[in-house]
Amino acid sequence: MTEATAGGNTVTDAADTGGAATPADRAAPVLKVCNLKTYLYTRWGVTKAVDDVSLELYPGETLGVVGESGSGKSMLALSLVRLTPEPAGRIEGGQIFLNGRDILPLSERVMRKIRGTEISMILQDPQQSLNPVYTVGNQLAEAFRVHDASIGERQVRERSIAALESMRVPAPERRLRNFPHEMSGGMKQRVVGAMAMAYQPQVLIADEPTTALDVTIQAQFLRLLEDLQQRTGVSILLITHDFGVIAETCHRVAVMYAGRIVEQGPVAEIFDNPRHPYTRALLDSRPRVDFVPDRLPSVGGQPPSLNDLPVGCRFAARCDYAEDRCREAYPPQVSQGDRYHAASCWRAEQAPWSNR
Repeated sequence: MTEATAGGNTVTDAADTGGAATPADRAAPVLKVCNLKTYLYTRWGVTKAVDDVSLELYPGETLGVVGESGSGKSMLALSLVRLTPEPAGRIEGGQIFLNGRDILPLSERVMRKIRGTEISMILQDPQQSLNPVYTVGNQLAEAFRVHDASIGERQVRERSIAALESMRVPAPERRLRNFPHEMSGGMKQRVVGAMAMAYQPQVLIADEPTTALDVTIQAQFLRLLEDLQQRTGVSILLITHDFGVIAETCHRVAVMYAGRIVEQGPVAEIFDNPRHPYTRALLDSRPRVDFVPDRLPSVGGQPPSLNDLPVGCRFAARCDYAEDRCREAYPPQVSQGDRYHAASCWRAEQAPWSNR
């Protein structure tokens, strides 16, 4: 068992505890993103929300995407299911391979069949995902009828109950008659999860699924996602701003800043040996259980405007280790140890911040 310690927390490498294997041991990725670019065209200019992002998600794996608000995480999630906001949002380049097929050229009619059956998404606020004027049963039935218009009432009911049971919803028959306002936030998020997993897709994107929940319910929901993965083998892309969530649930992590992935690798390796100063700064800004500072640490400065990005490293203006070349050109991706831990930083090999 491999462990790393950061910020007073112990992180266990999931690959050594019966979780997903390392990428080298696996078959082809179920989801592969290559040089994805999603821009928003507004009156203030072009916002490069997702700018040349590449990542891979393997069968049975949980990949975390972490970063500050405004780093492009949610726009990345929406791009992966081709639901970018219209008319401003456009996918301007790249490829998204789902089970080996590039889904970007597909028509919207084909995409409607893929959403829910091959790839699904849980949004941050369950209240926004549920229609307040329809019962849970009505909304689950709609999720089934989108893919099978001929399905009968009895079969819809049976599948709806099974979907709720899969998310550990108590008394599922009674919940079918409930309206969203009659349930707690945690229970609503379980219902949204049941809708997302109704057809057991191979990929589940969870965009900040616990942000609207209190700490106790958050922990329960994260354990539920782990249990769901063990039972179904679903691959999970978990978007969060919380490294604590990453430590508890993910096999690998991708750190996103100003529209780009600046570092990615196994969770234990990232915690123990961060090769990008932004990753180090995020880890340092987490509250610790073994030390109470006079003032909570934070990442100094502000992220650059996505409408006016610098030529060089986008973190250079906030970085204590920046050099002239950092401001002159964007750094290449440098692999660390093996090619599954990589960082885009001119000083990644030395990483003077790594063991401070």
